[in-house]
Amino acid sequence: QVQLVESGGGLVQAGGSLRLSCAASGRTFSRYAMGWFRQAPGKDREFVATINWSGESTYYADSVKGRFTISRDNAKNTVNLQMDSLKPEDTAVYYCAARRVTTRATTVPAYDYWGRGTQVSVSS
Repeated sequence: QVQLVESGGGLVQAGGSLRLSCAASGRTFSRYAMGWFRQAPGKDREFVATINWSGESTYYADSVKGRFTISRDNAKNTVNLQMDSLKPEDTAVYYCAARRVTTRATTVPAYDYWGRGTQVSVSS
């Protein structure tokens, strides 16, 4: 069992930056691929970014490519999402997710564990 706790959300002006962190419990974190998703009010949860077990392979949604960076530190059991050049349309609850395989994925059903989310609000 893996528990995920997100932090780092908040309110920022358009063009600003935030860094989200996800702390994972358990000794098998390094075997899991990780992902970030987001959900805006009235919308489905959508993929943002994913990273494989080693951190060598990443993939991003087109809407955040070039602005967001996912990274992980297996020694600290953490995965981060650096968000730059934020836009009002980035406003959502952001969720950290883990899957019990080493390869990254972009769909909600591919993930086995989820955090409770952290709110990101971007004002215009």
